[in-house]
Amino acid sequence: MPSTVKLHRVFAASPQKVFRAFVEPDALASWLPPYGFLCTVHEFDARVGGAHRMSFRNFTTGESHSFGGTYREFVPGERLVYTDSFDDANLPGEMLVTVAFAKVSVGTEVTIEQTGIPDLIPREGCYLGWQDSLDKLVRLVQPEIAG
Repeated sequence: MPSTVKLHRVFAASPQKVFRAFVEPDALASWLPPYGFLCTVHEFDARVGGAHRMSFRNFTTGESHSFGGTYREFVPGERLVYTDSFDDANLPGEMLVTVAFAKVSVGTEVTIEQTGIPDLIPREGCYLGWQDSLDKLVRLVQPEIAG
């Protein structure tokens, strides 16, 4: 039975800056893959109806998995909803990811819900992967580098 993970994080950065990290392909490639993985973005059209495709490669083994989907909702600085499906037949179904961004006194509160995670992926493993990703996201969006 497909599972769901829910995450919550507060970032010391503006909603606009955090949102950009989700919709700029080079930014997304830098933080989305968990530690030990690299990301190649093959297609990226961040808008309602637009598609995305990417691959994560395990740096240790060299094995990769590809996935992609479409954007269902796109409200800058506020909300993203998109689908993801793996190319691997052993990972069937479509996942739905909902990301909400809210301005708070210290920056941005982000909530993420990912539903439809294939049975072959342990829910707690998916959760750990997201924790890695969000740790990398902090390192991208929180520094204020003048330049």
